[in-house]
Amino acid sequence: MKQKIGFLGLGIMGGAMAANILRAGYPLMVYNRTAAKSEPLAEMGAGVASNPRHLAQATEVIITMVTGPEAMNDLLWGPEGAVAGFNEKKVFINMSSVSPSFTRDLAERLARTGVTFIDAPVSGTKKPAADAALVILAAGKEEAVTGLEPLFLTMGKKVIYCGPVGQGSMMKMFINLLLGVMMAGFAECLNFGRLGGLDFEAMLDTVSSGAMNAPMFQVKAGNLRDKNYPAAFPFKHLSKDAKFVVDTAFETGAPVPMGQVVLHLYRLGVAQGWGEEDISAIARVMEHLSGK
Repeated sequence: MKQKIGFLGLGIMGGAMAANILRAGYPLMVYNRTAAKSEPLAEMGAGVASNPRHLAQATEVIITMVTGPEAMNDLLWGPEGAVAGFNEKKVFINMSSVSPSFTRDLAERLARTGVTFIDAPVSGTKKPAADAALVILAAGKEEAVTGLEPLFLTMGKKVIYCGPVGQGSMMKMFINLLLGVMMAGFAECLNFGRLGGLDFEAMLDTVSSGAMNAPMFQVKAGNLRDKNYPAAFPFKHLSKDAKFVVDTAFETGAPVPMGQVVLHLYRLGVAQGWGEEDISAIARVMEHLSGK
């Protein structure tokens, strides 16, 4: 019999991930602070918890997919928090993007409950979440991660074992640093070419015809062409993750000069009011800085 799954957080990513778990035949219960976001899953057959503690008590594997540490702490330790329902028979999986230091601290705080804690953020955005094509960056006891692979593969196409708890979050920071650098570099180069009189389609053709072609550039090109940035990965979330990267680099002694620039550029965009747009709205920042 498949485990009973509880899913906390039904935003851009979480709603799609929870739906894929349900489609795979797992018994599912959900909770979201904005109750209306639970309705589509309830219509598909999911149970809806009245609060996080109720969800944790009624399920065997509890997953969180929320915006960051503040939301996580509220769900776990806030009024009627999920931790009250944790014990040695339960598994708790955090799939949210948080810093490695927060994850390690979380593991220490959860240890007294006896729960098995798995640190498993994802690489991918809105469409891969909907298509069950995420890459799961899992960390914790290796045998526990292996046992959870069937569940993970309802949401993603691949599970990468990253090491002990904290290393899933470290891998997430690694890949999001690369994402931020690539997206900012792509937008910068297109703005540079635009101001030099180059045709947009010719620039794209040049990139896509050589070794520097990347699927992400193809996915985001339409946003930059149309100057329309519907959020697949919200701008404000990459700004948050860039701060986690810089903080982690300070802790480890890693030089991240480009990471520092990415943080500055994305914070500038958030300050301009573009935080709810897609990360490709970094093009707006480049245009803003050029004044043209």
